[in-house]
Amino acid sequence: MNVTFLDQFLGWTSGRANVADKKNKTSLAIAAEMFKRVGLTSTISLKGQEAGTALEVATEQFLARELPRIRNDRDWQVRRNRPISDFAQYAHLKKVDDLISADASGTLASELGRDYLVAPDVTVGLAIVSAAESLLHASVSCKLTIRSDRVQNIRHEGVILTRHRRGRQPHIVVVTAEPLPTRIASIARGTGEVDAVYHVALAELLDATELVGTPLQKRTLAELVDQNRLLPLEALVQVLGV
Repeated sequence: MNVTFLDQFLGWTSGRANVADKKNKTSLAIAAEMFKRVGLTSTISLKGQEAGTALEVATEQFLARELPRIRNDRDWQVRRNRPISDFAQYAHLKKVDDLISADASGTLASELGRDYLVAPDVTVGLAIVSAAESLLHASVSCKLTIRSDRVQNIRHEGVILTRHRRGRQPHIVVVTAEPLPTRIASIARGTGEVDAVYHVALAELLDATELVGTPLQKRTLAELVDQNRLLPLEALVQVLGV
């Protein structure tokens, strides 16, 4: 991926790569080497969730630009934070939510909850010919870095998308810039909540891990790549275009 894309959400801050865990020496070393190989030299002023939001925006723009180039026969709808009830496979969830809202006693809300109405970071929809609805073609969870709470959120969203669908299963994927392979493995491995993880700088991560990573990080990264659990972001366009 080119530097123009990456410098929207990656950069140096206080002498370290902004995706590195400052308490983890291996994370700091791999992230720094990855940034050097990418050619990232500028500082970044984005704080907290701002960089994560910038990753979402960059991913949305990337997919909206690239998908029509490989399949111009489809009506692509790439948006951020669109609720799944907007799509044909999950339209029934809006009806359920309306029933819960109309229940003055609050019993339905207490018994059923409302955690099923998720709005993924980026959705890829396909317009249905001669219909007002769209199909959810892909749910893209954008996580600048991987932490345990984010893994749980991703898995929860994946379970909802799978269990509550009426019709075709959408692609469920993760996009990240996490530099530590073992942390990527915490979501890339699993029982099918996500199809695969896509890294914004995988080639550079591979080189950086080979140079400064520990034996565990090298083995983990090789496993994820060999098993097609971790792929370059550019590959996502090809997958969605099939």
